[in-house]
Amino acid sequence: MQTFIQKIKLLFMDKALRTRLIFTAAALIVFRFLAIIPIPGVNSVELERLVANNQFLGLIDLFSGGGLSTISIVMLGVGPYISGSIIMQLLTMIFPKLKEMYQEEGEAGRRRFMQYSRLLTIPLALLSAFGYTLLLVKQGVIMPLSGFEMAVNIITIAGGSILLMWIGELISEFGIGNGVSLIIFAGIVARLPITIGQLVATYDPSQIPVYLAMLIVGLVIIAGVVYITEAERSVPVTYAKRIRGNKVYGGTSSYLPLRLNQAGVIPIIFALSLLLFPRMIFSFLGTLSQGWAQAIGSWGTAFLANQLFYGIAYFCLVVIFTYFYTAVTFDPQGIADNLQKNGAFIPGVRPGQSTSNYLGQIVTRITLVGALFLGVIAVLPLILQGLTGFSYLAIGGTALLIVVNVVTDLVKKIDAQLSIREY
Repeated sequence: MQTFIQKIKLLFMDKALRTRLIFTAAALIVFRFLAIIPIPGVNSVELERLVANNQFLGLIDLFSGGGLSTISIVMLGVGPYISGSIIMQLLTMIFPKLKEMYQEEGEAGRRRFMQYSRLLTIPLALLSAFGYTLLLVKQGVIMPLSGFEMAVNIITIAGGSILLMWIGELISEFGIGNGVSLIIFAGIVARLPITIGQLVATYDPSQIPVYLAMLIVGLVIIAGVVYITEAERSVPVTYAKRIRGNKVYGGTSSYLPLRLNQAGVIPIIFALSLLLFPRMIFSFLGTLSQGWAQAIGSWGTAFLANQLFYGIAYFCLVVIFTYFYTAVTFDPQGIADNLQKNGAFIPGVRPGQSTSNYLGQIVTRITLVGALFLGVIAVLPLILQGLTGFSYLAIGGTALLIVVNVVTDLVKKIDAQLSIREY
């Protein structure tokens, strides 16, 4: 506790860290201000009815940071940017040049890679803005629009999403933590008063065991996510002795920390984004006047509304994306080469390709544990929803998972900044 208090004091005493904190807080305040500015022609009564009775829109509202519940200018949130990042990450598996740019060209290559993701966000934002606007007009949430008004709304909504992406990038560069994750986190936290109010309004003494079960599950999720996030496998590394002149260098032993879950919260965000996209397409088809489109839309919506299919798909996608993101970000060959260049080796393993294969096998095994745990925690609220009938548990469980991961990552970033200050 004393160490924690000392860190808090250092955090506010250091001018650079204080500036980063203030910048992050100011950027998130701007985001929340943008989230309450509605686009023109919104029917608030129809909007409240639609969001209250549609869990799908509730999940989209989660990613928009509450912007969809008010049909604000940032109603898309960082969804298009996340989709663009997913597409770019998938393309690295198809085009070796993109993978080389991301992994081997250093910071300059990653900057170019991220620039391509930003450029891809623009058409995705325009397409999403068009789909959502047309869907909301068909649902009666937005008043009928002329061609010019439709174009203005699409540009406004897409521009709001791109502005939010820019704010997230500024937070990552000049603030503390991952900007995109913090924006989602801020939107979830901003909804807490509403969620608490709903629980108070629907309080039923007979449901006290269910409330206690929800509290216990929440605490288990928090403890489990923190434990898995912090867990790591230590690989021993020995530095060979080198003689230069009259001095002997090396001969020391260290270790290489390999995290159990190196992907963090990214697989959850990726999986939910991929699950939401087809539901949006089928919902849009269901609003068209053509019979074949309505039939496809109704069938697709009913199929995806199946909780069993949704839970299995969610679990599998979380596991797959955990492996996928780890494979993209973790380069065993690069680590093996760096160890060899610095005269280091893993005891009992030959340097070079053998070391790379050894590290790859370890990461594959430990990632399986982290991916399965993350998948189970992700679908656990869906299981409880089926048992208790509380529809907001699925959204609440996902939100809790994201919040815990973001807070854990933020604490690590703050610790890293404090360590830099001490050195």
